[in-house]
Amino acid sequence: MSSSFFYYTLTYFLLSFCVIYPPTEFVSAGLTIKNIFFNFLGSENEFFIQYHIKRSIATLLVHSLIPFGYLLGLVFTRHYDAAQILLGNDNPWWFVLTLCSLIGPLYALVKILKWSLDDWASHPIAESLAVYCNNNTTWATVASDINIEFRRVDKISIDTNSITKVVVTDNWIIKITSYKLYFAHQSDTALIVNKSDTHALSPTTRGEVQYVNIEVKPTRSGATAFNIRLNALDFKDLQDRVSRPITVLDSVVFHRTLLERFIDTFKDQIAQNHLYETSQELDQCVGCMQVVSNVKLNKLCSTEPDESPNACVSCYCRPMWCVDCMAKWFASRQDDTMPETWLSSKCTCPVCRAKFCVLDVSYVRATHQ
Repeated sequence: MSSSFFYYTLTYFLLSFCVIYPPTEFVSAGLTIKNIFFNFLGSENEFFIQYHIKRSIATLLVHSLIPFGYLLGLVFTRHYDAAQILLGNDNPWWFVLTLCSLIGPLYALVKILKWSLDDWASHPIAESLAVYCNNNTTWATVASDINIEFRRVDKISIDTNSITKVVVTDNWIIKITSYKLYFAHQSDTALIVNKSDTHALSPTTRGEVQYVNIEVKPTRSGATAFNIRLNALDFKDLQDRVSRPITVLDSVVFHRTLLERFIDTFKDQIAQNHLYETSQELDQCVGCMQVVSNVKLNKLCSTEPDESPNACVSCYCRPMWCVDCMAKWFASRQDDTMPETWLSSKCTCPVCRAKFCVLDVSYVRATHQ
């Protein structure tokens, strides 16, 4: 086979993966199923449930056509040598390969025709809604209620990845996936944070991203439990919108906000700095009045000449702050839009305004004479 056939195969499978699981570049460029078929899908804001029923149909059809598209592409891209091997009369398997590539689209058409019976009542989304029917109502009634709530501006929508999204309205928690939707009514649902995991953004940087796994367990008979995996920084948005308390297992530790994450990083950094020894009696932290002051600004860095206008200077204030309050003060003086620069930035002493960086913050060790 020619090298062009190899590159065609590699390119096709990469593009197919991008269709199934679109990367950020594809999403930004609008090369997604929902953007390509927007005329067929209609408005998500007006008819949320009907929109996602149509989207699931379009997604199933496109995904099922991927194998047949590969064989068809061999012919249209003029890979005659490869096409002869795979499809030519000399190869007795050509018919089998072509037939196998058509099984997916045929199966998808049969499923869609089955779903369409009785006004889409057998579609997986409609079946999930039917669980919440009361007093002889239909799934369409529940769908109408959700459509109304989705139009309201106070809903939240969190993209957990390029193919999964979580929507929270006044009464519903909805997880959107490629083929179906998972529903939980807030009045009879338990939410449990059962896992967290942390990943480095880059091997060469100190940046980290943390994810939490939330189990959503509806108590209604027939309803399906599901998991939500989202960035820990989105947890507070979710917590503020749901009416049910979110239980966090004792074994799970995570940063609910960007500030909490920075405070932990701040502590890790200054733990590497030299200790500041003092015989002075330490008072309560003037920031929180809850704990004894345990940090001192002590100029240790030498990254810039002393005559530089941006250079750190010595602070002569006695230890007055705890590490948490100092970290909060440091973060409050930084640019909110650029949290990745906070740790490498500078701040001024809350009392004397002496400029300092993270390298100049030392834990205090009391020495008794």
